[in-house]
Amino acid sequence: MSKKILANDGIDAVGQQMLEQAGFTVVTEKVAQENLAKELNDKGYIALTVRSATKVRKDLIDVCPNLKVIGRGGVGMDNIDVDYARSKNIQVINTPAASSNAVAELVFAHLFNAVRFLYDSNRQMPANGLDKFDDLKKKYAKGIELKDKTIGIIGFGRIGQQVAKIALGCGMKVLAFDPFVKEAKLHLDIHGLANAEVTVPTVSIDDVYAKSDFITVHVPGGKLITETEIAKMKNGVILINTARGGVIDEVALVNGLNSKKIAHVCLDVFENEPKPSETLLHHAQISLTPHIGAATNEAQERIGVELAEKIIAALK
Repeated sequence: MSKKILANDGIDAVGQQMLEQAGFTVVTEKVAQENLAKELNDKGYIALTVRSATKVRKDLIDVCPNLKVIGRGGVGMDNIDVDYARSKNIQVINTPAASSNAVAELVFAHLFNAVRFLYDSNRQMPANGLDKFDDLKKKYAKGIELKDKTIGIIGFGRIGQQVAKIALGCGMKVLAFDPFVKEAKLHLDIHGLANAEVTVPTVSIDDVYAKSDFITVHVPGGKLITETEIAKMKNGVILINTARGGVIDEVALVNGLNSKKIAHVCLDVFENEPKPSETLLHHAQISLTPHIGAATNEAQERIGVELAEKIIAALK
């Protein structure tokens, strides 16, 4: 049996090394989507790993009978027809644990950026810092602190819980909602302090909407927040989406910003990736990153290791 694996969206060197030491040949050269089926069949690949760029749909699965494993480097698998693949006896795996801290830290990178206007001041200072320093100082003088504010976390799995840990470390109040989690016991990774634990009970989603100063979403997909949900929120709320494009309706977001109901929006994901709405890209009250939630060196190494371990186990 062939032991070839195509890592079409790349894999960290440590994970690649683990696979090669286990006897697999790992190819990381990118194959265009339209050529993928032919390449998989012609070269006899038995496993394919992807991130968010490569799509693995029913039509590809149907014409690749040698495929035994599809691996997703990351959490969400909306670019893979998971149930259909499994119905064809193809194992589908992902790496839910590896990127939690990276995504959680990006949430706070966005939050600190928003409350101190860094997204705007970093643009204005190079252009106007010499001539209008005092004007800019006045413009950005009404920042707020995160301490003692309330963060609402919708989706309280691994990533949501990691967000809560950082929030607690910043002195914030945490309101979490998850229909599948009654409470979470969080181990706080505080250097010099052993066995620091706190139990966070979940609340109703309406409590999250009504009482949160900031709301961050960590769910696998669906249109969760629309005009109806935004109407339930505090005036001046800040929303963060590092989960999936469309979880917060983009039209409703812009309407909420323009009406001043929402003070600011932080987006790492978009409905129409890789061609986000120009309205979002140019809105003065939106700060943006190009889907980099898991894009840290440390997370990519953890993803590669977790992928390698699971592929080796699946193909034993």
